[in-house]
Amino acid sequence: MSDDSLLGSMDLRHSRIEGTGVFAAHSISRGDTVLRIDDSRGVDEHHPLGSAEDPRYCDYLEAGKVILIQIPETYINYSCDPNTYVKTMNGVREVIALRPIEAGQEITYDYCINGDGNTVWVCHCGASRCRRMIHSDFFHLPMELQSEYLPPLDDWFRQERAAEVEWLARGGDTQDSP
Repeated sequence: MSDDSLLGSMDLRHSRIEGTGVFAAHSISRGDTVLRIDDSRGVDEHHPLGSAEDPRYCDYLEAGKVILIQIPETYINYSCDPNTYVKTMNGVREVIALRPIEAGQEITYDYCINGDGNTVWVCHCGASRCRRMIHSDFFHLPMELQSEYLPPLDDWFRQERAAEVEWLARGGDTQDSP
């Protein structure tokens, strides 16, 4: 899928989840790239957030790298039953379809995949498997979700949290916790 075709593959409009959402302009197949993420706005001591930039739109990546997410990714809402995930491919982060997405369906992902930290928020996704209270760290997810989300974990996350990922891949035996 070319960059030009990605730009026409989504619409921004009101979301029942929260505020503005990103919606598929056409059907998307499982495994297709939905969006290439613009990671150009790094945030660090030399490039702090400006007064108009919201820290809630920061993404925390490999080796402590922080980026300010850009439009349209800013509008991809959280869901406890996501239809996409983020994966780094050849140095570029891409939003990938977890399953087929119909035209008009909201594009969502679970912010906890590749997530770290102690941020907690109330979820409004409305999914049948909604967890209501969300903790940003991947390893605070219920065990069955951690296992389900093992395949889409990014390589950098697998490396940085290797002991915990390995423990989970072995079945998460409580007698052999990381």
